[in-house]
Amino acid sequence: MWTVTDEALLAGMAANDAEAATAFVERFQRRVFGLALTIVGETRTAEDAAQEAFARAWKHAAAFDARRGSVATWLLTITRNAAIDMVRVRRAVATPPETFAALDERDWGADPADRNLMADDARRLHAALARLSDEQRRAVILAGLYGYTAREVAELEAIPLGTAKTRIRTALIRLRGMLVDEGRQ
Repeated sequence: MWTVTDEALLAGMAANDAEAATAFVERFQRRVFGLALTIVGETRTAEDAAQEAFARAWKHAAAFDARRGSVATWLLTITRNAAIDMVRVRRAVATPPETFAALDERDWGADPADRNLMADDARRLHAALARLSDEQRRAVILAGLYGYTAREVAELEAIPLGTAKTRIRTALIRLRGMLVDEGRQ
């Protein structure tokens, strides 16, 4: 079976040939899983995405058209789509209530003038955040407040890594500009 072409294995899989289906999965499982893992970032989710990709490939095997590309390209496109679907459905990570409580904790032992300055800084920051676009605000809050990396922000937002980096950087530059301008007034 290993000397058979990819197209022949796919045709066998479309015809419900168990041997062809097994050989097809064995031939492509590493590439499919590797791509899924790159996109989703978690082993279990990548395994689910890979399984879904092979299920979709089996379901649509008869529709494969060799004129549009190779079997590998077709299968990896299916894998990419399945992995992206998994990322989109992934639920946001729950934040423990104590994290929110800690954000609002004030140093009550501090001098009242210092407390007023901290409260004023917090108000200025909230006002500046409100002036950012929704995408930039989410990106900078995920990165700055929750400590997510740009790659994790990209995965959570289902955007390319470069876009996540740009959103974070642009948001930080705009925040700095707004807060510095406000401080001069």
